[in-house]
Amino acid sequence: MEHGKCSRKKKEYFAGDGLRGGDAEDRGLDEEAVGEDVFSRSSREEDDEEALKWAALEKLPTYDRVRRAILALPEGERREVDVAKLGFCERKALLERLVRVAEDDNEAFLSKLKDRIDRVGIEVPTIEVRFEHLNVTAETYVGNRGLPTLLNSTINTLEDDFAFGSTGRRKDHLTLDLGRKTRHPTKEMLTELARREKAANIKPDPDIDAYMKASAVGSGKEANVVTDYILKILGLEICADTLVGNDMLRGISGGQKKRLTTGEMLVGPARALFMDEISTGLDSSTTFQIVNSLRQSVHILGGTAVISLLQPAPETYELFDDIILISDGQIAYQGPRECVLEFFESMGFRCPERKGVADFLQEVTSRKDQQQYWARHDETYRYVPVTKFAEAFCFFHVGRNILNELAVPFDKGKSHPAALTTSKYGVSRKELLRANIDREILLMKRNSFMYIFRATQVSNFAHIIGIRDDDLIPAHEHAPRLGNGRRNLHGGAVLRVLMIMFNGFSELAMTIVQLPVFFKQRDLLLYPTWTYTIPSWILKIPVTFVEVGAWVFMTYYVIGFDPNVGRFCKQYLLFLALNQMASSLFRFIGGLGRDMVVANTFGSCALLIVMVLGGFILSREEVKKWWIWGYWISPLMYAQNAISTNEFLGHSWSKVLPGSSEPLGVSVLKSRGVFTEAKWYWIGFGALIGYTVLFNALFTAALAYLKPFGKAQPVVSEETLKEKRANLTGEGLEKTVGATKTSTTASSPIKKGMVLPFVPLSLTFENIRYSVDMPQEMRAQGVTEDRLELLKGISGSFRPGVLTALMGVSGAGKSTLMDVLADVYRGGHGARRARFGERCSCRIAGVNGLSTEQRKRLTIAVELVANPSIIFMDEPTSGLDARAAAIVMRTVRNTVDTGRTVVCTIHQPSIDIFDAFDELFVMKRGGEEIYVGPLGHHSSHLIKYFEGIEGVSKIKDGYNPATWMLEVTTPAQEEILGVNFGEIYKNSELYQRNRSLIKELSTPQSGSSDLYFPTQYSQSFLTQCMACLWKQNLSYWRNPPHNAVRFFFTTATALLFGTIFWDLGTKRRKQQDVFNAMGSMYAAVLFVGFQNSTSIQPIVAIERTVFYRERAAGMYSALPYAFGQRIPVWWRWYYWINPVAWTLYGLVVSQFGDIEHHLDSGETVAYFVRDYFGFRHDFLGVVAVVVVAFAVLFAFLFAFAIRMFNFQKR
Repeated sequence: MEHGKCSRKKKEYFAGDGLRGGDAEDRGLDEEAVGEDVFSRSSREEDDEEALKWAALEKLPTYDRVRRAILALPEGERREVDVAKLGFCERKALLERLVRVAEDDNEAFLSKLKDRIDRVGIEVPTIEVRFEHLNVTAETYVGNRGLPTLLNSTINTLEDDFAFGSTGRRKDHLTLDLGRKTRHPTKEMLTELARREKAANIKPDPDIDAYMKASAVGSGKEANVVTDYILKILGLEICADTLVGNDMLRGISGGQKKRLTTGEMLVGPARALFMDEISTGLDSSTTFQIVNSLRQSVHILGGTAVISLLQPAPETYELFDDIILISDGQIAYQGPRECVLEFFESMGFRCPERKGVADFLQEVTSRKDQQQYWARHDETYRYVPVTKFAEAFCFFHVGRNILNELAVPFDKGKSHPAALTTSKYGVSRKELLRANIDREILLMKRNSFMYIFRATQVSNFAHIIGIRDDDLIPAHEHAPRLGNGRRNLHGGAVLRVLMIMFNGFSELAMTIVQLPVFFKQRDLLLYPTWTYTIPSWILKIPVTFVEVGAWVFMTYYVIGFDPNVGRFCKQYLLFLALNQMASSLFRFIGGLGRDMVVANTFGSCALLIVMVLGGFILSREEVKKWWIWGYWISPLMYAQNAISTNEFLGHSWSKVLPGSSEPLGVSVLKSRGVFTEAKWYWIGFGALIGYTVLFNALFTAALAYLKPFGKAQPVVSEETLKEKRANLTGEGLEKTVGATKTSTTASSPIKKGMVLPFVPLSLTFENIRYSVDMPQEMRAQGVTEDRLELLKGISGSFRPGVLTALMGVSGAGKSTLMDVLADVYRGGHGARRARFGERCSCRIAGVNGLSTEQRKRLTIAVELVANPSIIFMDEPTSGLDARAAAIVMRTVRNTVDTGRTVVCTIHQPSIDIFDAFDELFVMKRGGEEIYVGPLGHHSSHLIKYFEGIEGVSKIKDGYNPATWMLEVTTPAQEEILGVNFGEIYKNSELYQRNRSLIKELSTPQSGSSDLYFPTQYSQSFLTQCMACLWKQNLSYWRNPPHNAVRFFFTTATALLFGTIFWDLGTKRRKQQDVFNAMGSMYAAVLFVGFQNSTSIQPIVAIERTVFYRERAAGMYSALPYAFGQRIPVWWRWYYWINPVAWTLYGLVVSQFGDIEHHLDSGETVAYFVRDYFGFRHDFLGVVAVVVVAFAVLFAFLFAFAIRMFNFQKR
């Protein structure tokens, strides 16, 4: 994609140059006539030139003709271009001519497209979706069965083995079940269109022709005119090429993320769209624009769209043709929007004035809210359940029409052959593979730090190993002994194999992180699985060359391996295959586990089996017969045999020891049970290549057939279940339900001192500016500034007992302002008197069960427990329907009535919710305020202010003031009116009033004192520790997956070790027997500790998302293997700070340090341990203290890290 500044050369005509100097009027007229003649002649020449170019284009073959178009360049001339090679500037200029302002020009643009198609009689494929007797069942846990306890998890898991069910809300399932992959045969249609136009001698509009050809020929490319068009109508042009971001990385805003999800579907070839809650997190103006664009596309181009919305504004509701009202799994109404009120009036319910129809429909089927709409005052109200509405609809004239239509089978003869797709994917598999290759390259570039870190880690380890082992001169040069050869085998060959093996562990975490996006795209049939897995394998092979090269080049000759160049190259080749096998293995484990905790456990189990049965810890002759199959399938066995034969069958190891008839290298190989034939190098190499292919094939199969791990299981309480049954049938309601008003009222008198005493506080802020480092993507587009300013001199005040709404279009900086005011970004100590309710309503990370509305109220309750004076709430009503939003707003209103200061960001308030606010703080895109002041009764003050600005359209009767305000203050309206609302506000009386109010509230009142807290926190350190212990205790025992995985791994490890090392501990006749026992201890210490440390990291990452998510790569140190080698003096300090070394020390001396049994060499076991390893039994007490001290030290380091470091980039 081309970036940069588009240079435009303006042609300037000075037709009145001769009028200067007081020339005669007739002279001016003459020159004017001459000018007109010049322009006329120039226009005719341009038309003739364009006609010649079009004639030349028409002579081209059809295939070439659909790839070339006459395009108007920014300089003003028209030129024949290849539409497949349009640059950024050409595409931008083309869209500017077609759709300059999305709100105004989109309908005309779509009409031009349709007119061109209709002129030649081409029928556009349309889709009709039918459904009848659709049933979706789901299983849910009721009451205490949903609590995350070990007993419940065990019972639920056993039951899940026999019963499967879907979860989710009913309308979600309706849209999912109706969804079907469709296509728009753009290339085929365009070819036929060009053929018919040529036959009819029709010349199309050049810009429309260029757009249609560019959209057809450029499909599948990274930069496409359709993508640019979708970005424009969704308002995403300002954040194109910007990272999306997450909890750790600042990216686009929440509303922009929602629009991005919508855009992902719109850029595809689907002609039937099923969209669920696309407006969540969007302001009402943006929602209206998006839905209006979809409506225009459906009406003009004949598409099909079913959209579910939460809290739709009246003007957005009016855009729809048909309405489907679904409640508790049943359709209460489906048909024309104009008839919905007629139906409910026939049932006795009427929508009141100043009540949105959509809000009325949300509440009229609710048992708690239904009575207030009862219109038959002469009749006694009785609750009408959803079932009654559904039955009555079948007899309503709209329902009868639908039943009559469904009674007539669909005439397949009228169906367009191109309506539904005949291929599984939208484009060819070759194009999909190329697209995935491009994406993988992009991801590798963005993750370049990780690859650089891995290469640096390998280099550092190689450097340490080289320095440490430079005195391990091979046995063939200094008094060769079999023991030295054995130790060189351990430290010089097998250690290198294990290091390369462990280096691939990072692939596990990287694979799992990408799986959520993959599963979404796989289920949408965007591409086959193999086009995703093959690039993730092939493109990382060059990284393997670098990492393995750094390792082999820095260690081979330094340590003293066989100097033969051929054997050096063979070791390099073997390590390449080993690294690829390890990476493929951990990718497969990540795809199989699909969850960080589970995959880490599988990864640890795989490493355990591969390492223990690889012939290093236990030789082949000592493997039990019931585990010998594990030896033969262990990839590490083949790697060890290959590297050992490559080294010890070399010329340097061909010396024959006195008293022996075979070379030293062969003796070393036999002592460890390694094969002595040279062919085992190629057998091992071939096995590693085979395992690489096998693991990648299994990885592909796992991703192709497995579902995402751990889909949330719904939980309902027994009361909720009874209420749902009552809503459906009306049974169980012995008395009439009292009316429950959902509309909130104006601020009631302040009730101070309720429950807990607090000090009412005001908050004033003046000239707040906030900026971040300029994103690299914007720098690449030519932006030269170092900082991107998000807030530009914001000033205002929030007062006790006043509910303030903070509004603005998506990306205006609302959340940023609240974060700054709440001291989130500044890294301060946090405000004791202020609380910040974040947009994320999930208070318990990783736990499901509460509904969205319940989580919103829980968030508010958690903040109120701290008894604050000031509360910031970020989007408390997003993701809620009108009824749930009203419930949350009642809670907010009650909070304000206690005398607290409350500020809420809000996107799509209904008229009722908007009337509940006292004051309004409006921001425009760019971080500037444009209105700060009171709303007034029915928003009268707000309406008066903006209607007083020249050119602003008047609000219509019954229109939502919040929506109207956002519509008249858009950047497009500013451009049309030629005004800057920010400057108008700063020059208004309202601005001066706010300045005076800020000054007044900033002046301390008489008798007031500064806020003072003797300690930083409200509770003592001991109380905090007790609270944290209580919380962690509950969190730990309510996390069955983590506990179950740990118990499973420990049990499995114990069984594996018990059966693999059966009876080896009692054998103390040879030194090798002691080595075997120590090997089992070492493996147990390493893998149990390694698994526990890796499994706890995802848990910490879930509960503390503000901290850096550590990965389970690079944790392994080479030095734990040092018990079989000599450590130089200058590296022995590292041994004494290694917790694994201390643990192994304690286990060995506690088991063998006091054993006086004689070995076959004549020395006792205790003497051998003390002389060979330096392990003393009398040091056991010190070792125990040090091991405990390590645990305490790491706990303090964790506390210090979370206190001092913040790895957020927001």
